[in-house]
Amino acid sequence: MKFRPAVCLGASIVASLALVSGADQTTAWKPNIPRVWDERALQQWATPVAGLNVRPSHVPEAEYYSLPVEDLRSYPVYYPGREPAGYWEMLQRVGPKPLIEPGKLKTEGEWVRAGQRVFEESDAPQLRTYDPELIASVRSRAFYEEHNASALPDGTMDILRWVPTKRGVALSTLSCSGCHVLQRSDGTAIVGAPRLAETTRTRRSKSRGLPATFLESANRVLSGAPPFFMGGQMPGGWVYQAYAAPWVKDRSAERLKTFTREDYEAWVTADRYAGAIPRWNGSLFYPAKIPDLIGIKDRKHIDHTATHLHRGVGDLMRYAAQVAYVEMADFGEYHMLSSDTTRVRSRLSDEALYALALYLYSLQPPPNPNRYDEKARAGEKIFSREGCAACHVPPLYTNNKLTLAQGFVPPENRPAGLDVLPLTVGTDPGLALATRKGTGYYKVPSLRGVWYRGHYLHDGSAASLEEMFNPERLKDSYVPDGWLPPGEKTHAIRGHEFGLRLDSEEREQLLAFLRTL
Repeated sequence: MKFRPAVCLGASIVASLALVSGADQTTAWKPNIPRVWDERALQQWATPVAGLNVRPSHVPEAEYYSLPVEDLRSYPVYYPGREPAGYWEMLQRVGPKPLIEPGKLKTEGEWVRAGQRVFEESDAPQLRTYDPELIASVRSRAFYEEHNASALPDGTMDILRWVPTKRGVALSTLSCSGCHVLQRSDGTAIVGAPRLAETTRTRRSKSRGLPATFLESANRVLSGAPPFFMGGQMPGGWVYQAYAAPWVKDRSAERLKTFTREDYEAWVTADRYAGAIPRWNGSLFYPAKIPDLIGIKDRKHIDHTATHLHRGVGDLMRYAAQVAYVEMADFGEYHMLSSDTTRVRSRLSDEALYALALYLYSLQPPPNPNRYDEKARAGEKIFSREGCAACHVPPLYTNNKLTLAQGFVPPENRPAGLDVLPLTVGTDPGLALATRKGTGYYKVPSLRGVWYRGHYLHDGSAASLEEMFNPERLKDSYVPDGWLPPGEKTHAIRGHEFGLRLDSEEREQLLAFLRTL
């Protein structure tokens, strides 16, 4: 029998992998594909950086389109003993295959399905390796036992992928779905949901995933797979290039220069397993949680700090292109990269990014197991009485506006496209004021899907709804279930105090309502 490769994201997919956007399955359809890297669209796209009041620089249009297109299929890595018969031999002979073939896509539904493949199979080219020793390692049971890693229910190894290229079969990791598929403890997967939603600091050792640190080390790449091969001295020089914001007068930039490998691994480990990650141009000290992509079509800003506008499908396409291929590190007079740091020389085609965006727009939440009963009905009344709906406006349960980070005063010439509420909810201002992603603002998040997302506030420090509404979290002596800076035993989770003064019965009723959204 001829072997047929399949993409595996878990034993059961409970969010949409079908066409759920109403995309027509049969009628001929001509897509209107925006130009991804368009200087006019880029001009007003990014929000100015707090403390500088300048927009971060972007790669010029001509440079972007000089990058070679590489839309390649990838295939799962199986746990030793779980690989289908003939699978490894198939990978050796199949050769490079395209993720999508635009000329064969005739209906909107076919374009969405093509975007699904881009989401599921696109890899991080900067992490590809042809090293025979590393390839032999991931085909060895001893390697996984050493890292305390186990397979998903279907036998695949989570984010690791094989990529047949012209050079041969490379080992790599997933790009989009590496962060935006939640593998739940019951064996199901929610596509579009944040990867770390069910993981808490206290359950770190139970994580099924295998960190890609061995690929990062081999390729001179930092955690989070930024599109650079790092130059300079490791680790202090690397983390300084990735995270320093020297215009912020808090000495954190100088601290990064002194990082040892042990320091870096301690911070990355703390972030990776507690609902938040240190993204490129983000921060080790003020991490951000992975966003939920389900419902992205209805959101007017991208990133927790509204770093970019979301004016339509073109903006979602260019944001995906930016984080995967053309991130920058230039902020006004501050140029953060060393001369020997080099960029990944590849990109997805405009057609592949368009298909991906259509697929992300199609994603729907999984069936909600929480019933709208009398308890939830009472909670909805509390939600209204307490004024929650002023910011979390039904039916999206967000007003798509921005709040001020504590201590931030917007400049008089702020961009007209930013709809800002003149208030702060008092959450940790670090991400918004002391990082390169700092704009001075935080988005009002949507509450739709809070029952499955887990990890609340922009840094994911509150691991559950119960913790979010626990008044004890405001105390300096509190031990959070979410992110906890290395070396600290306690950490107050400040801000967003709405609902903390409810009695226990009303708190339970409010939580029951929130879980139905």
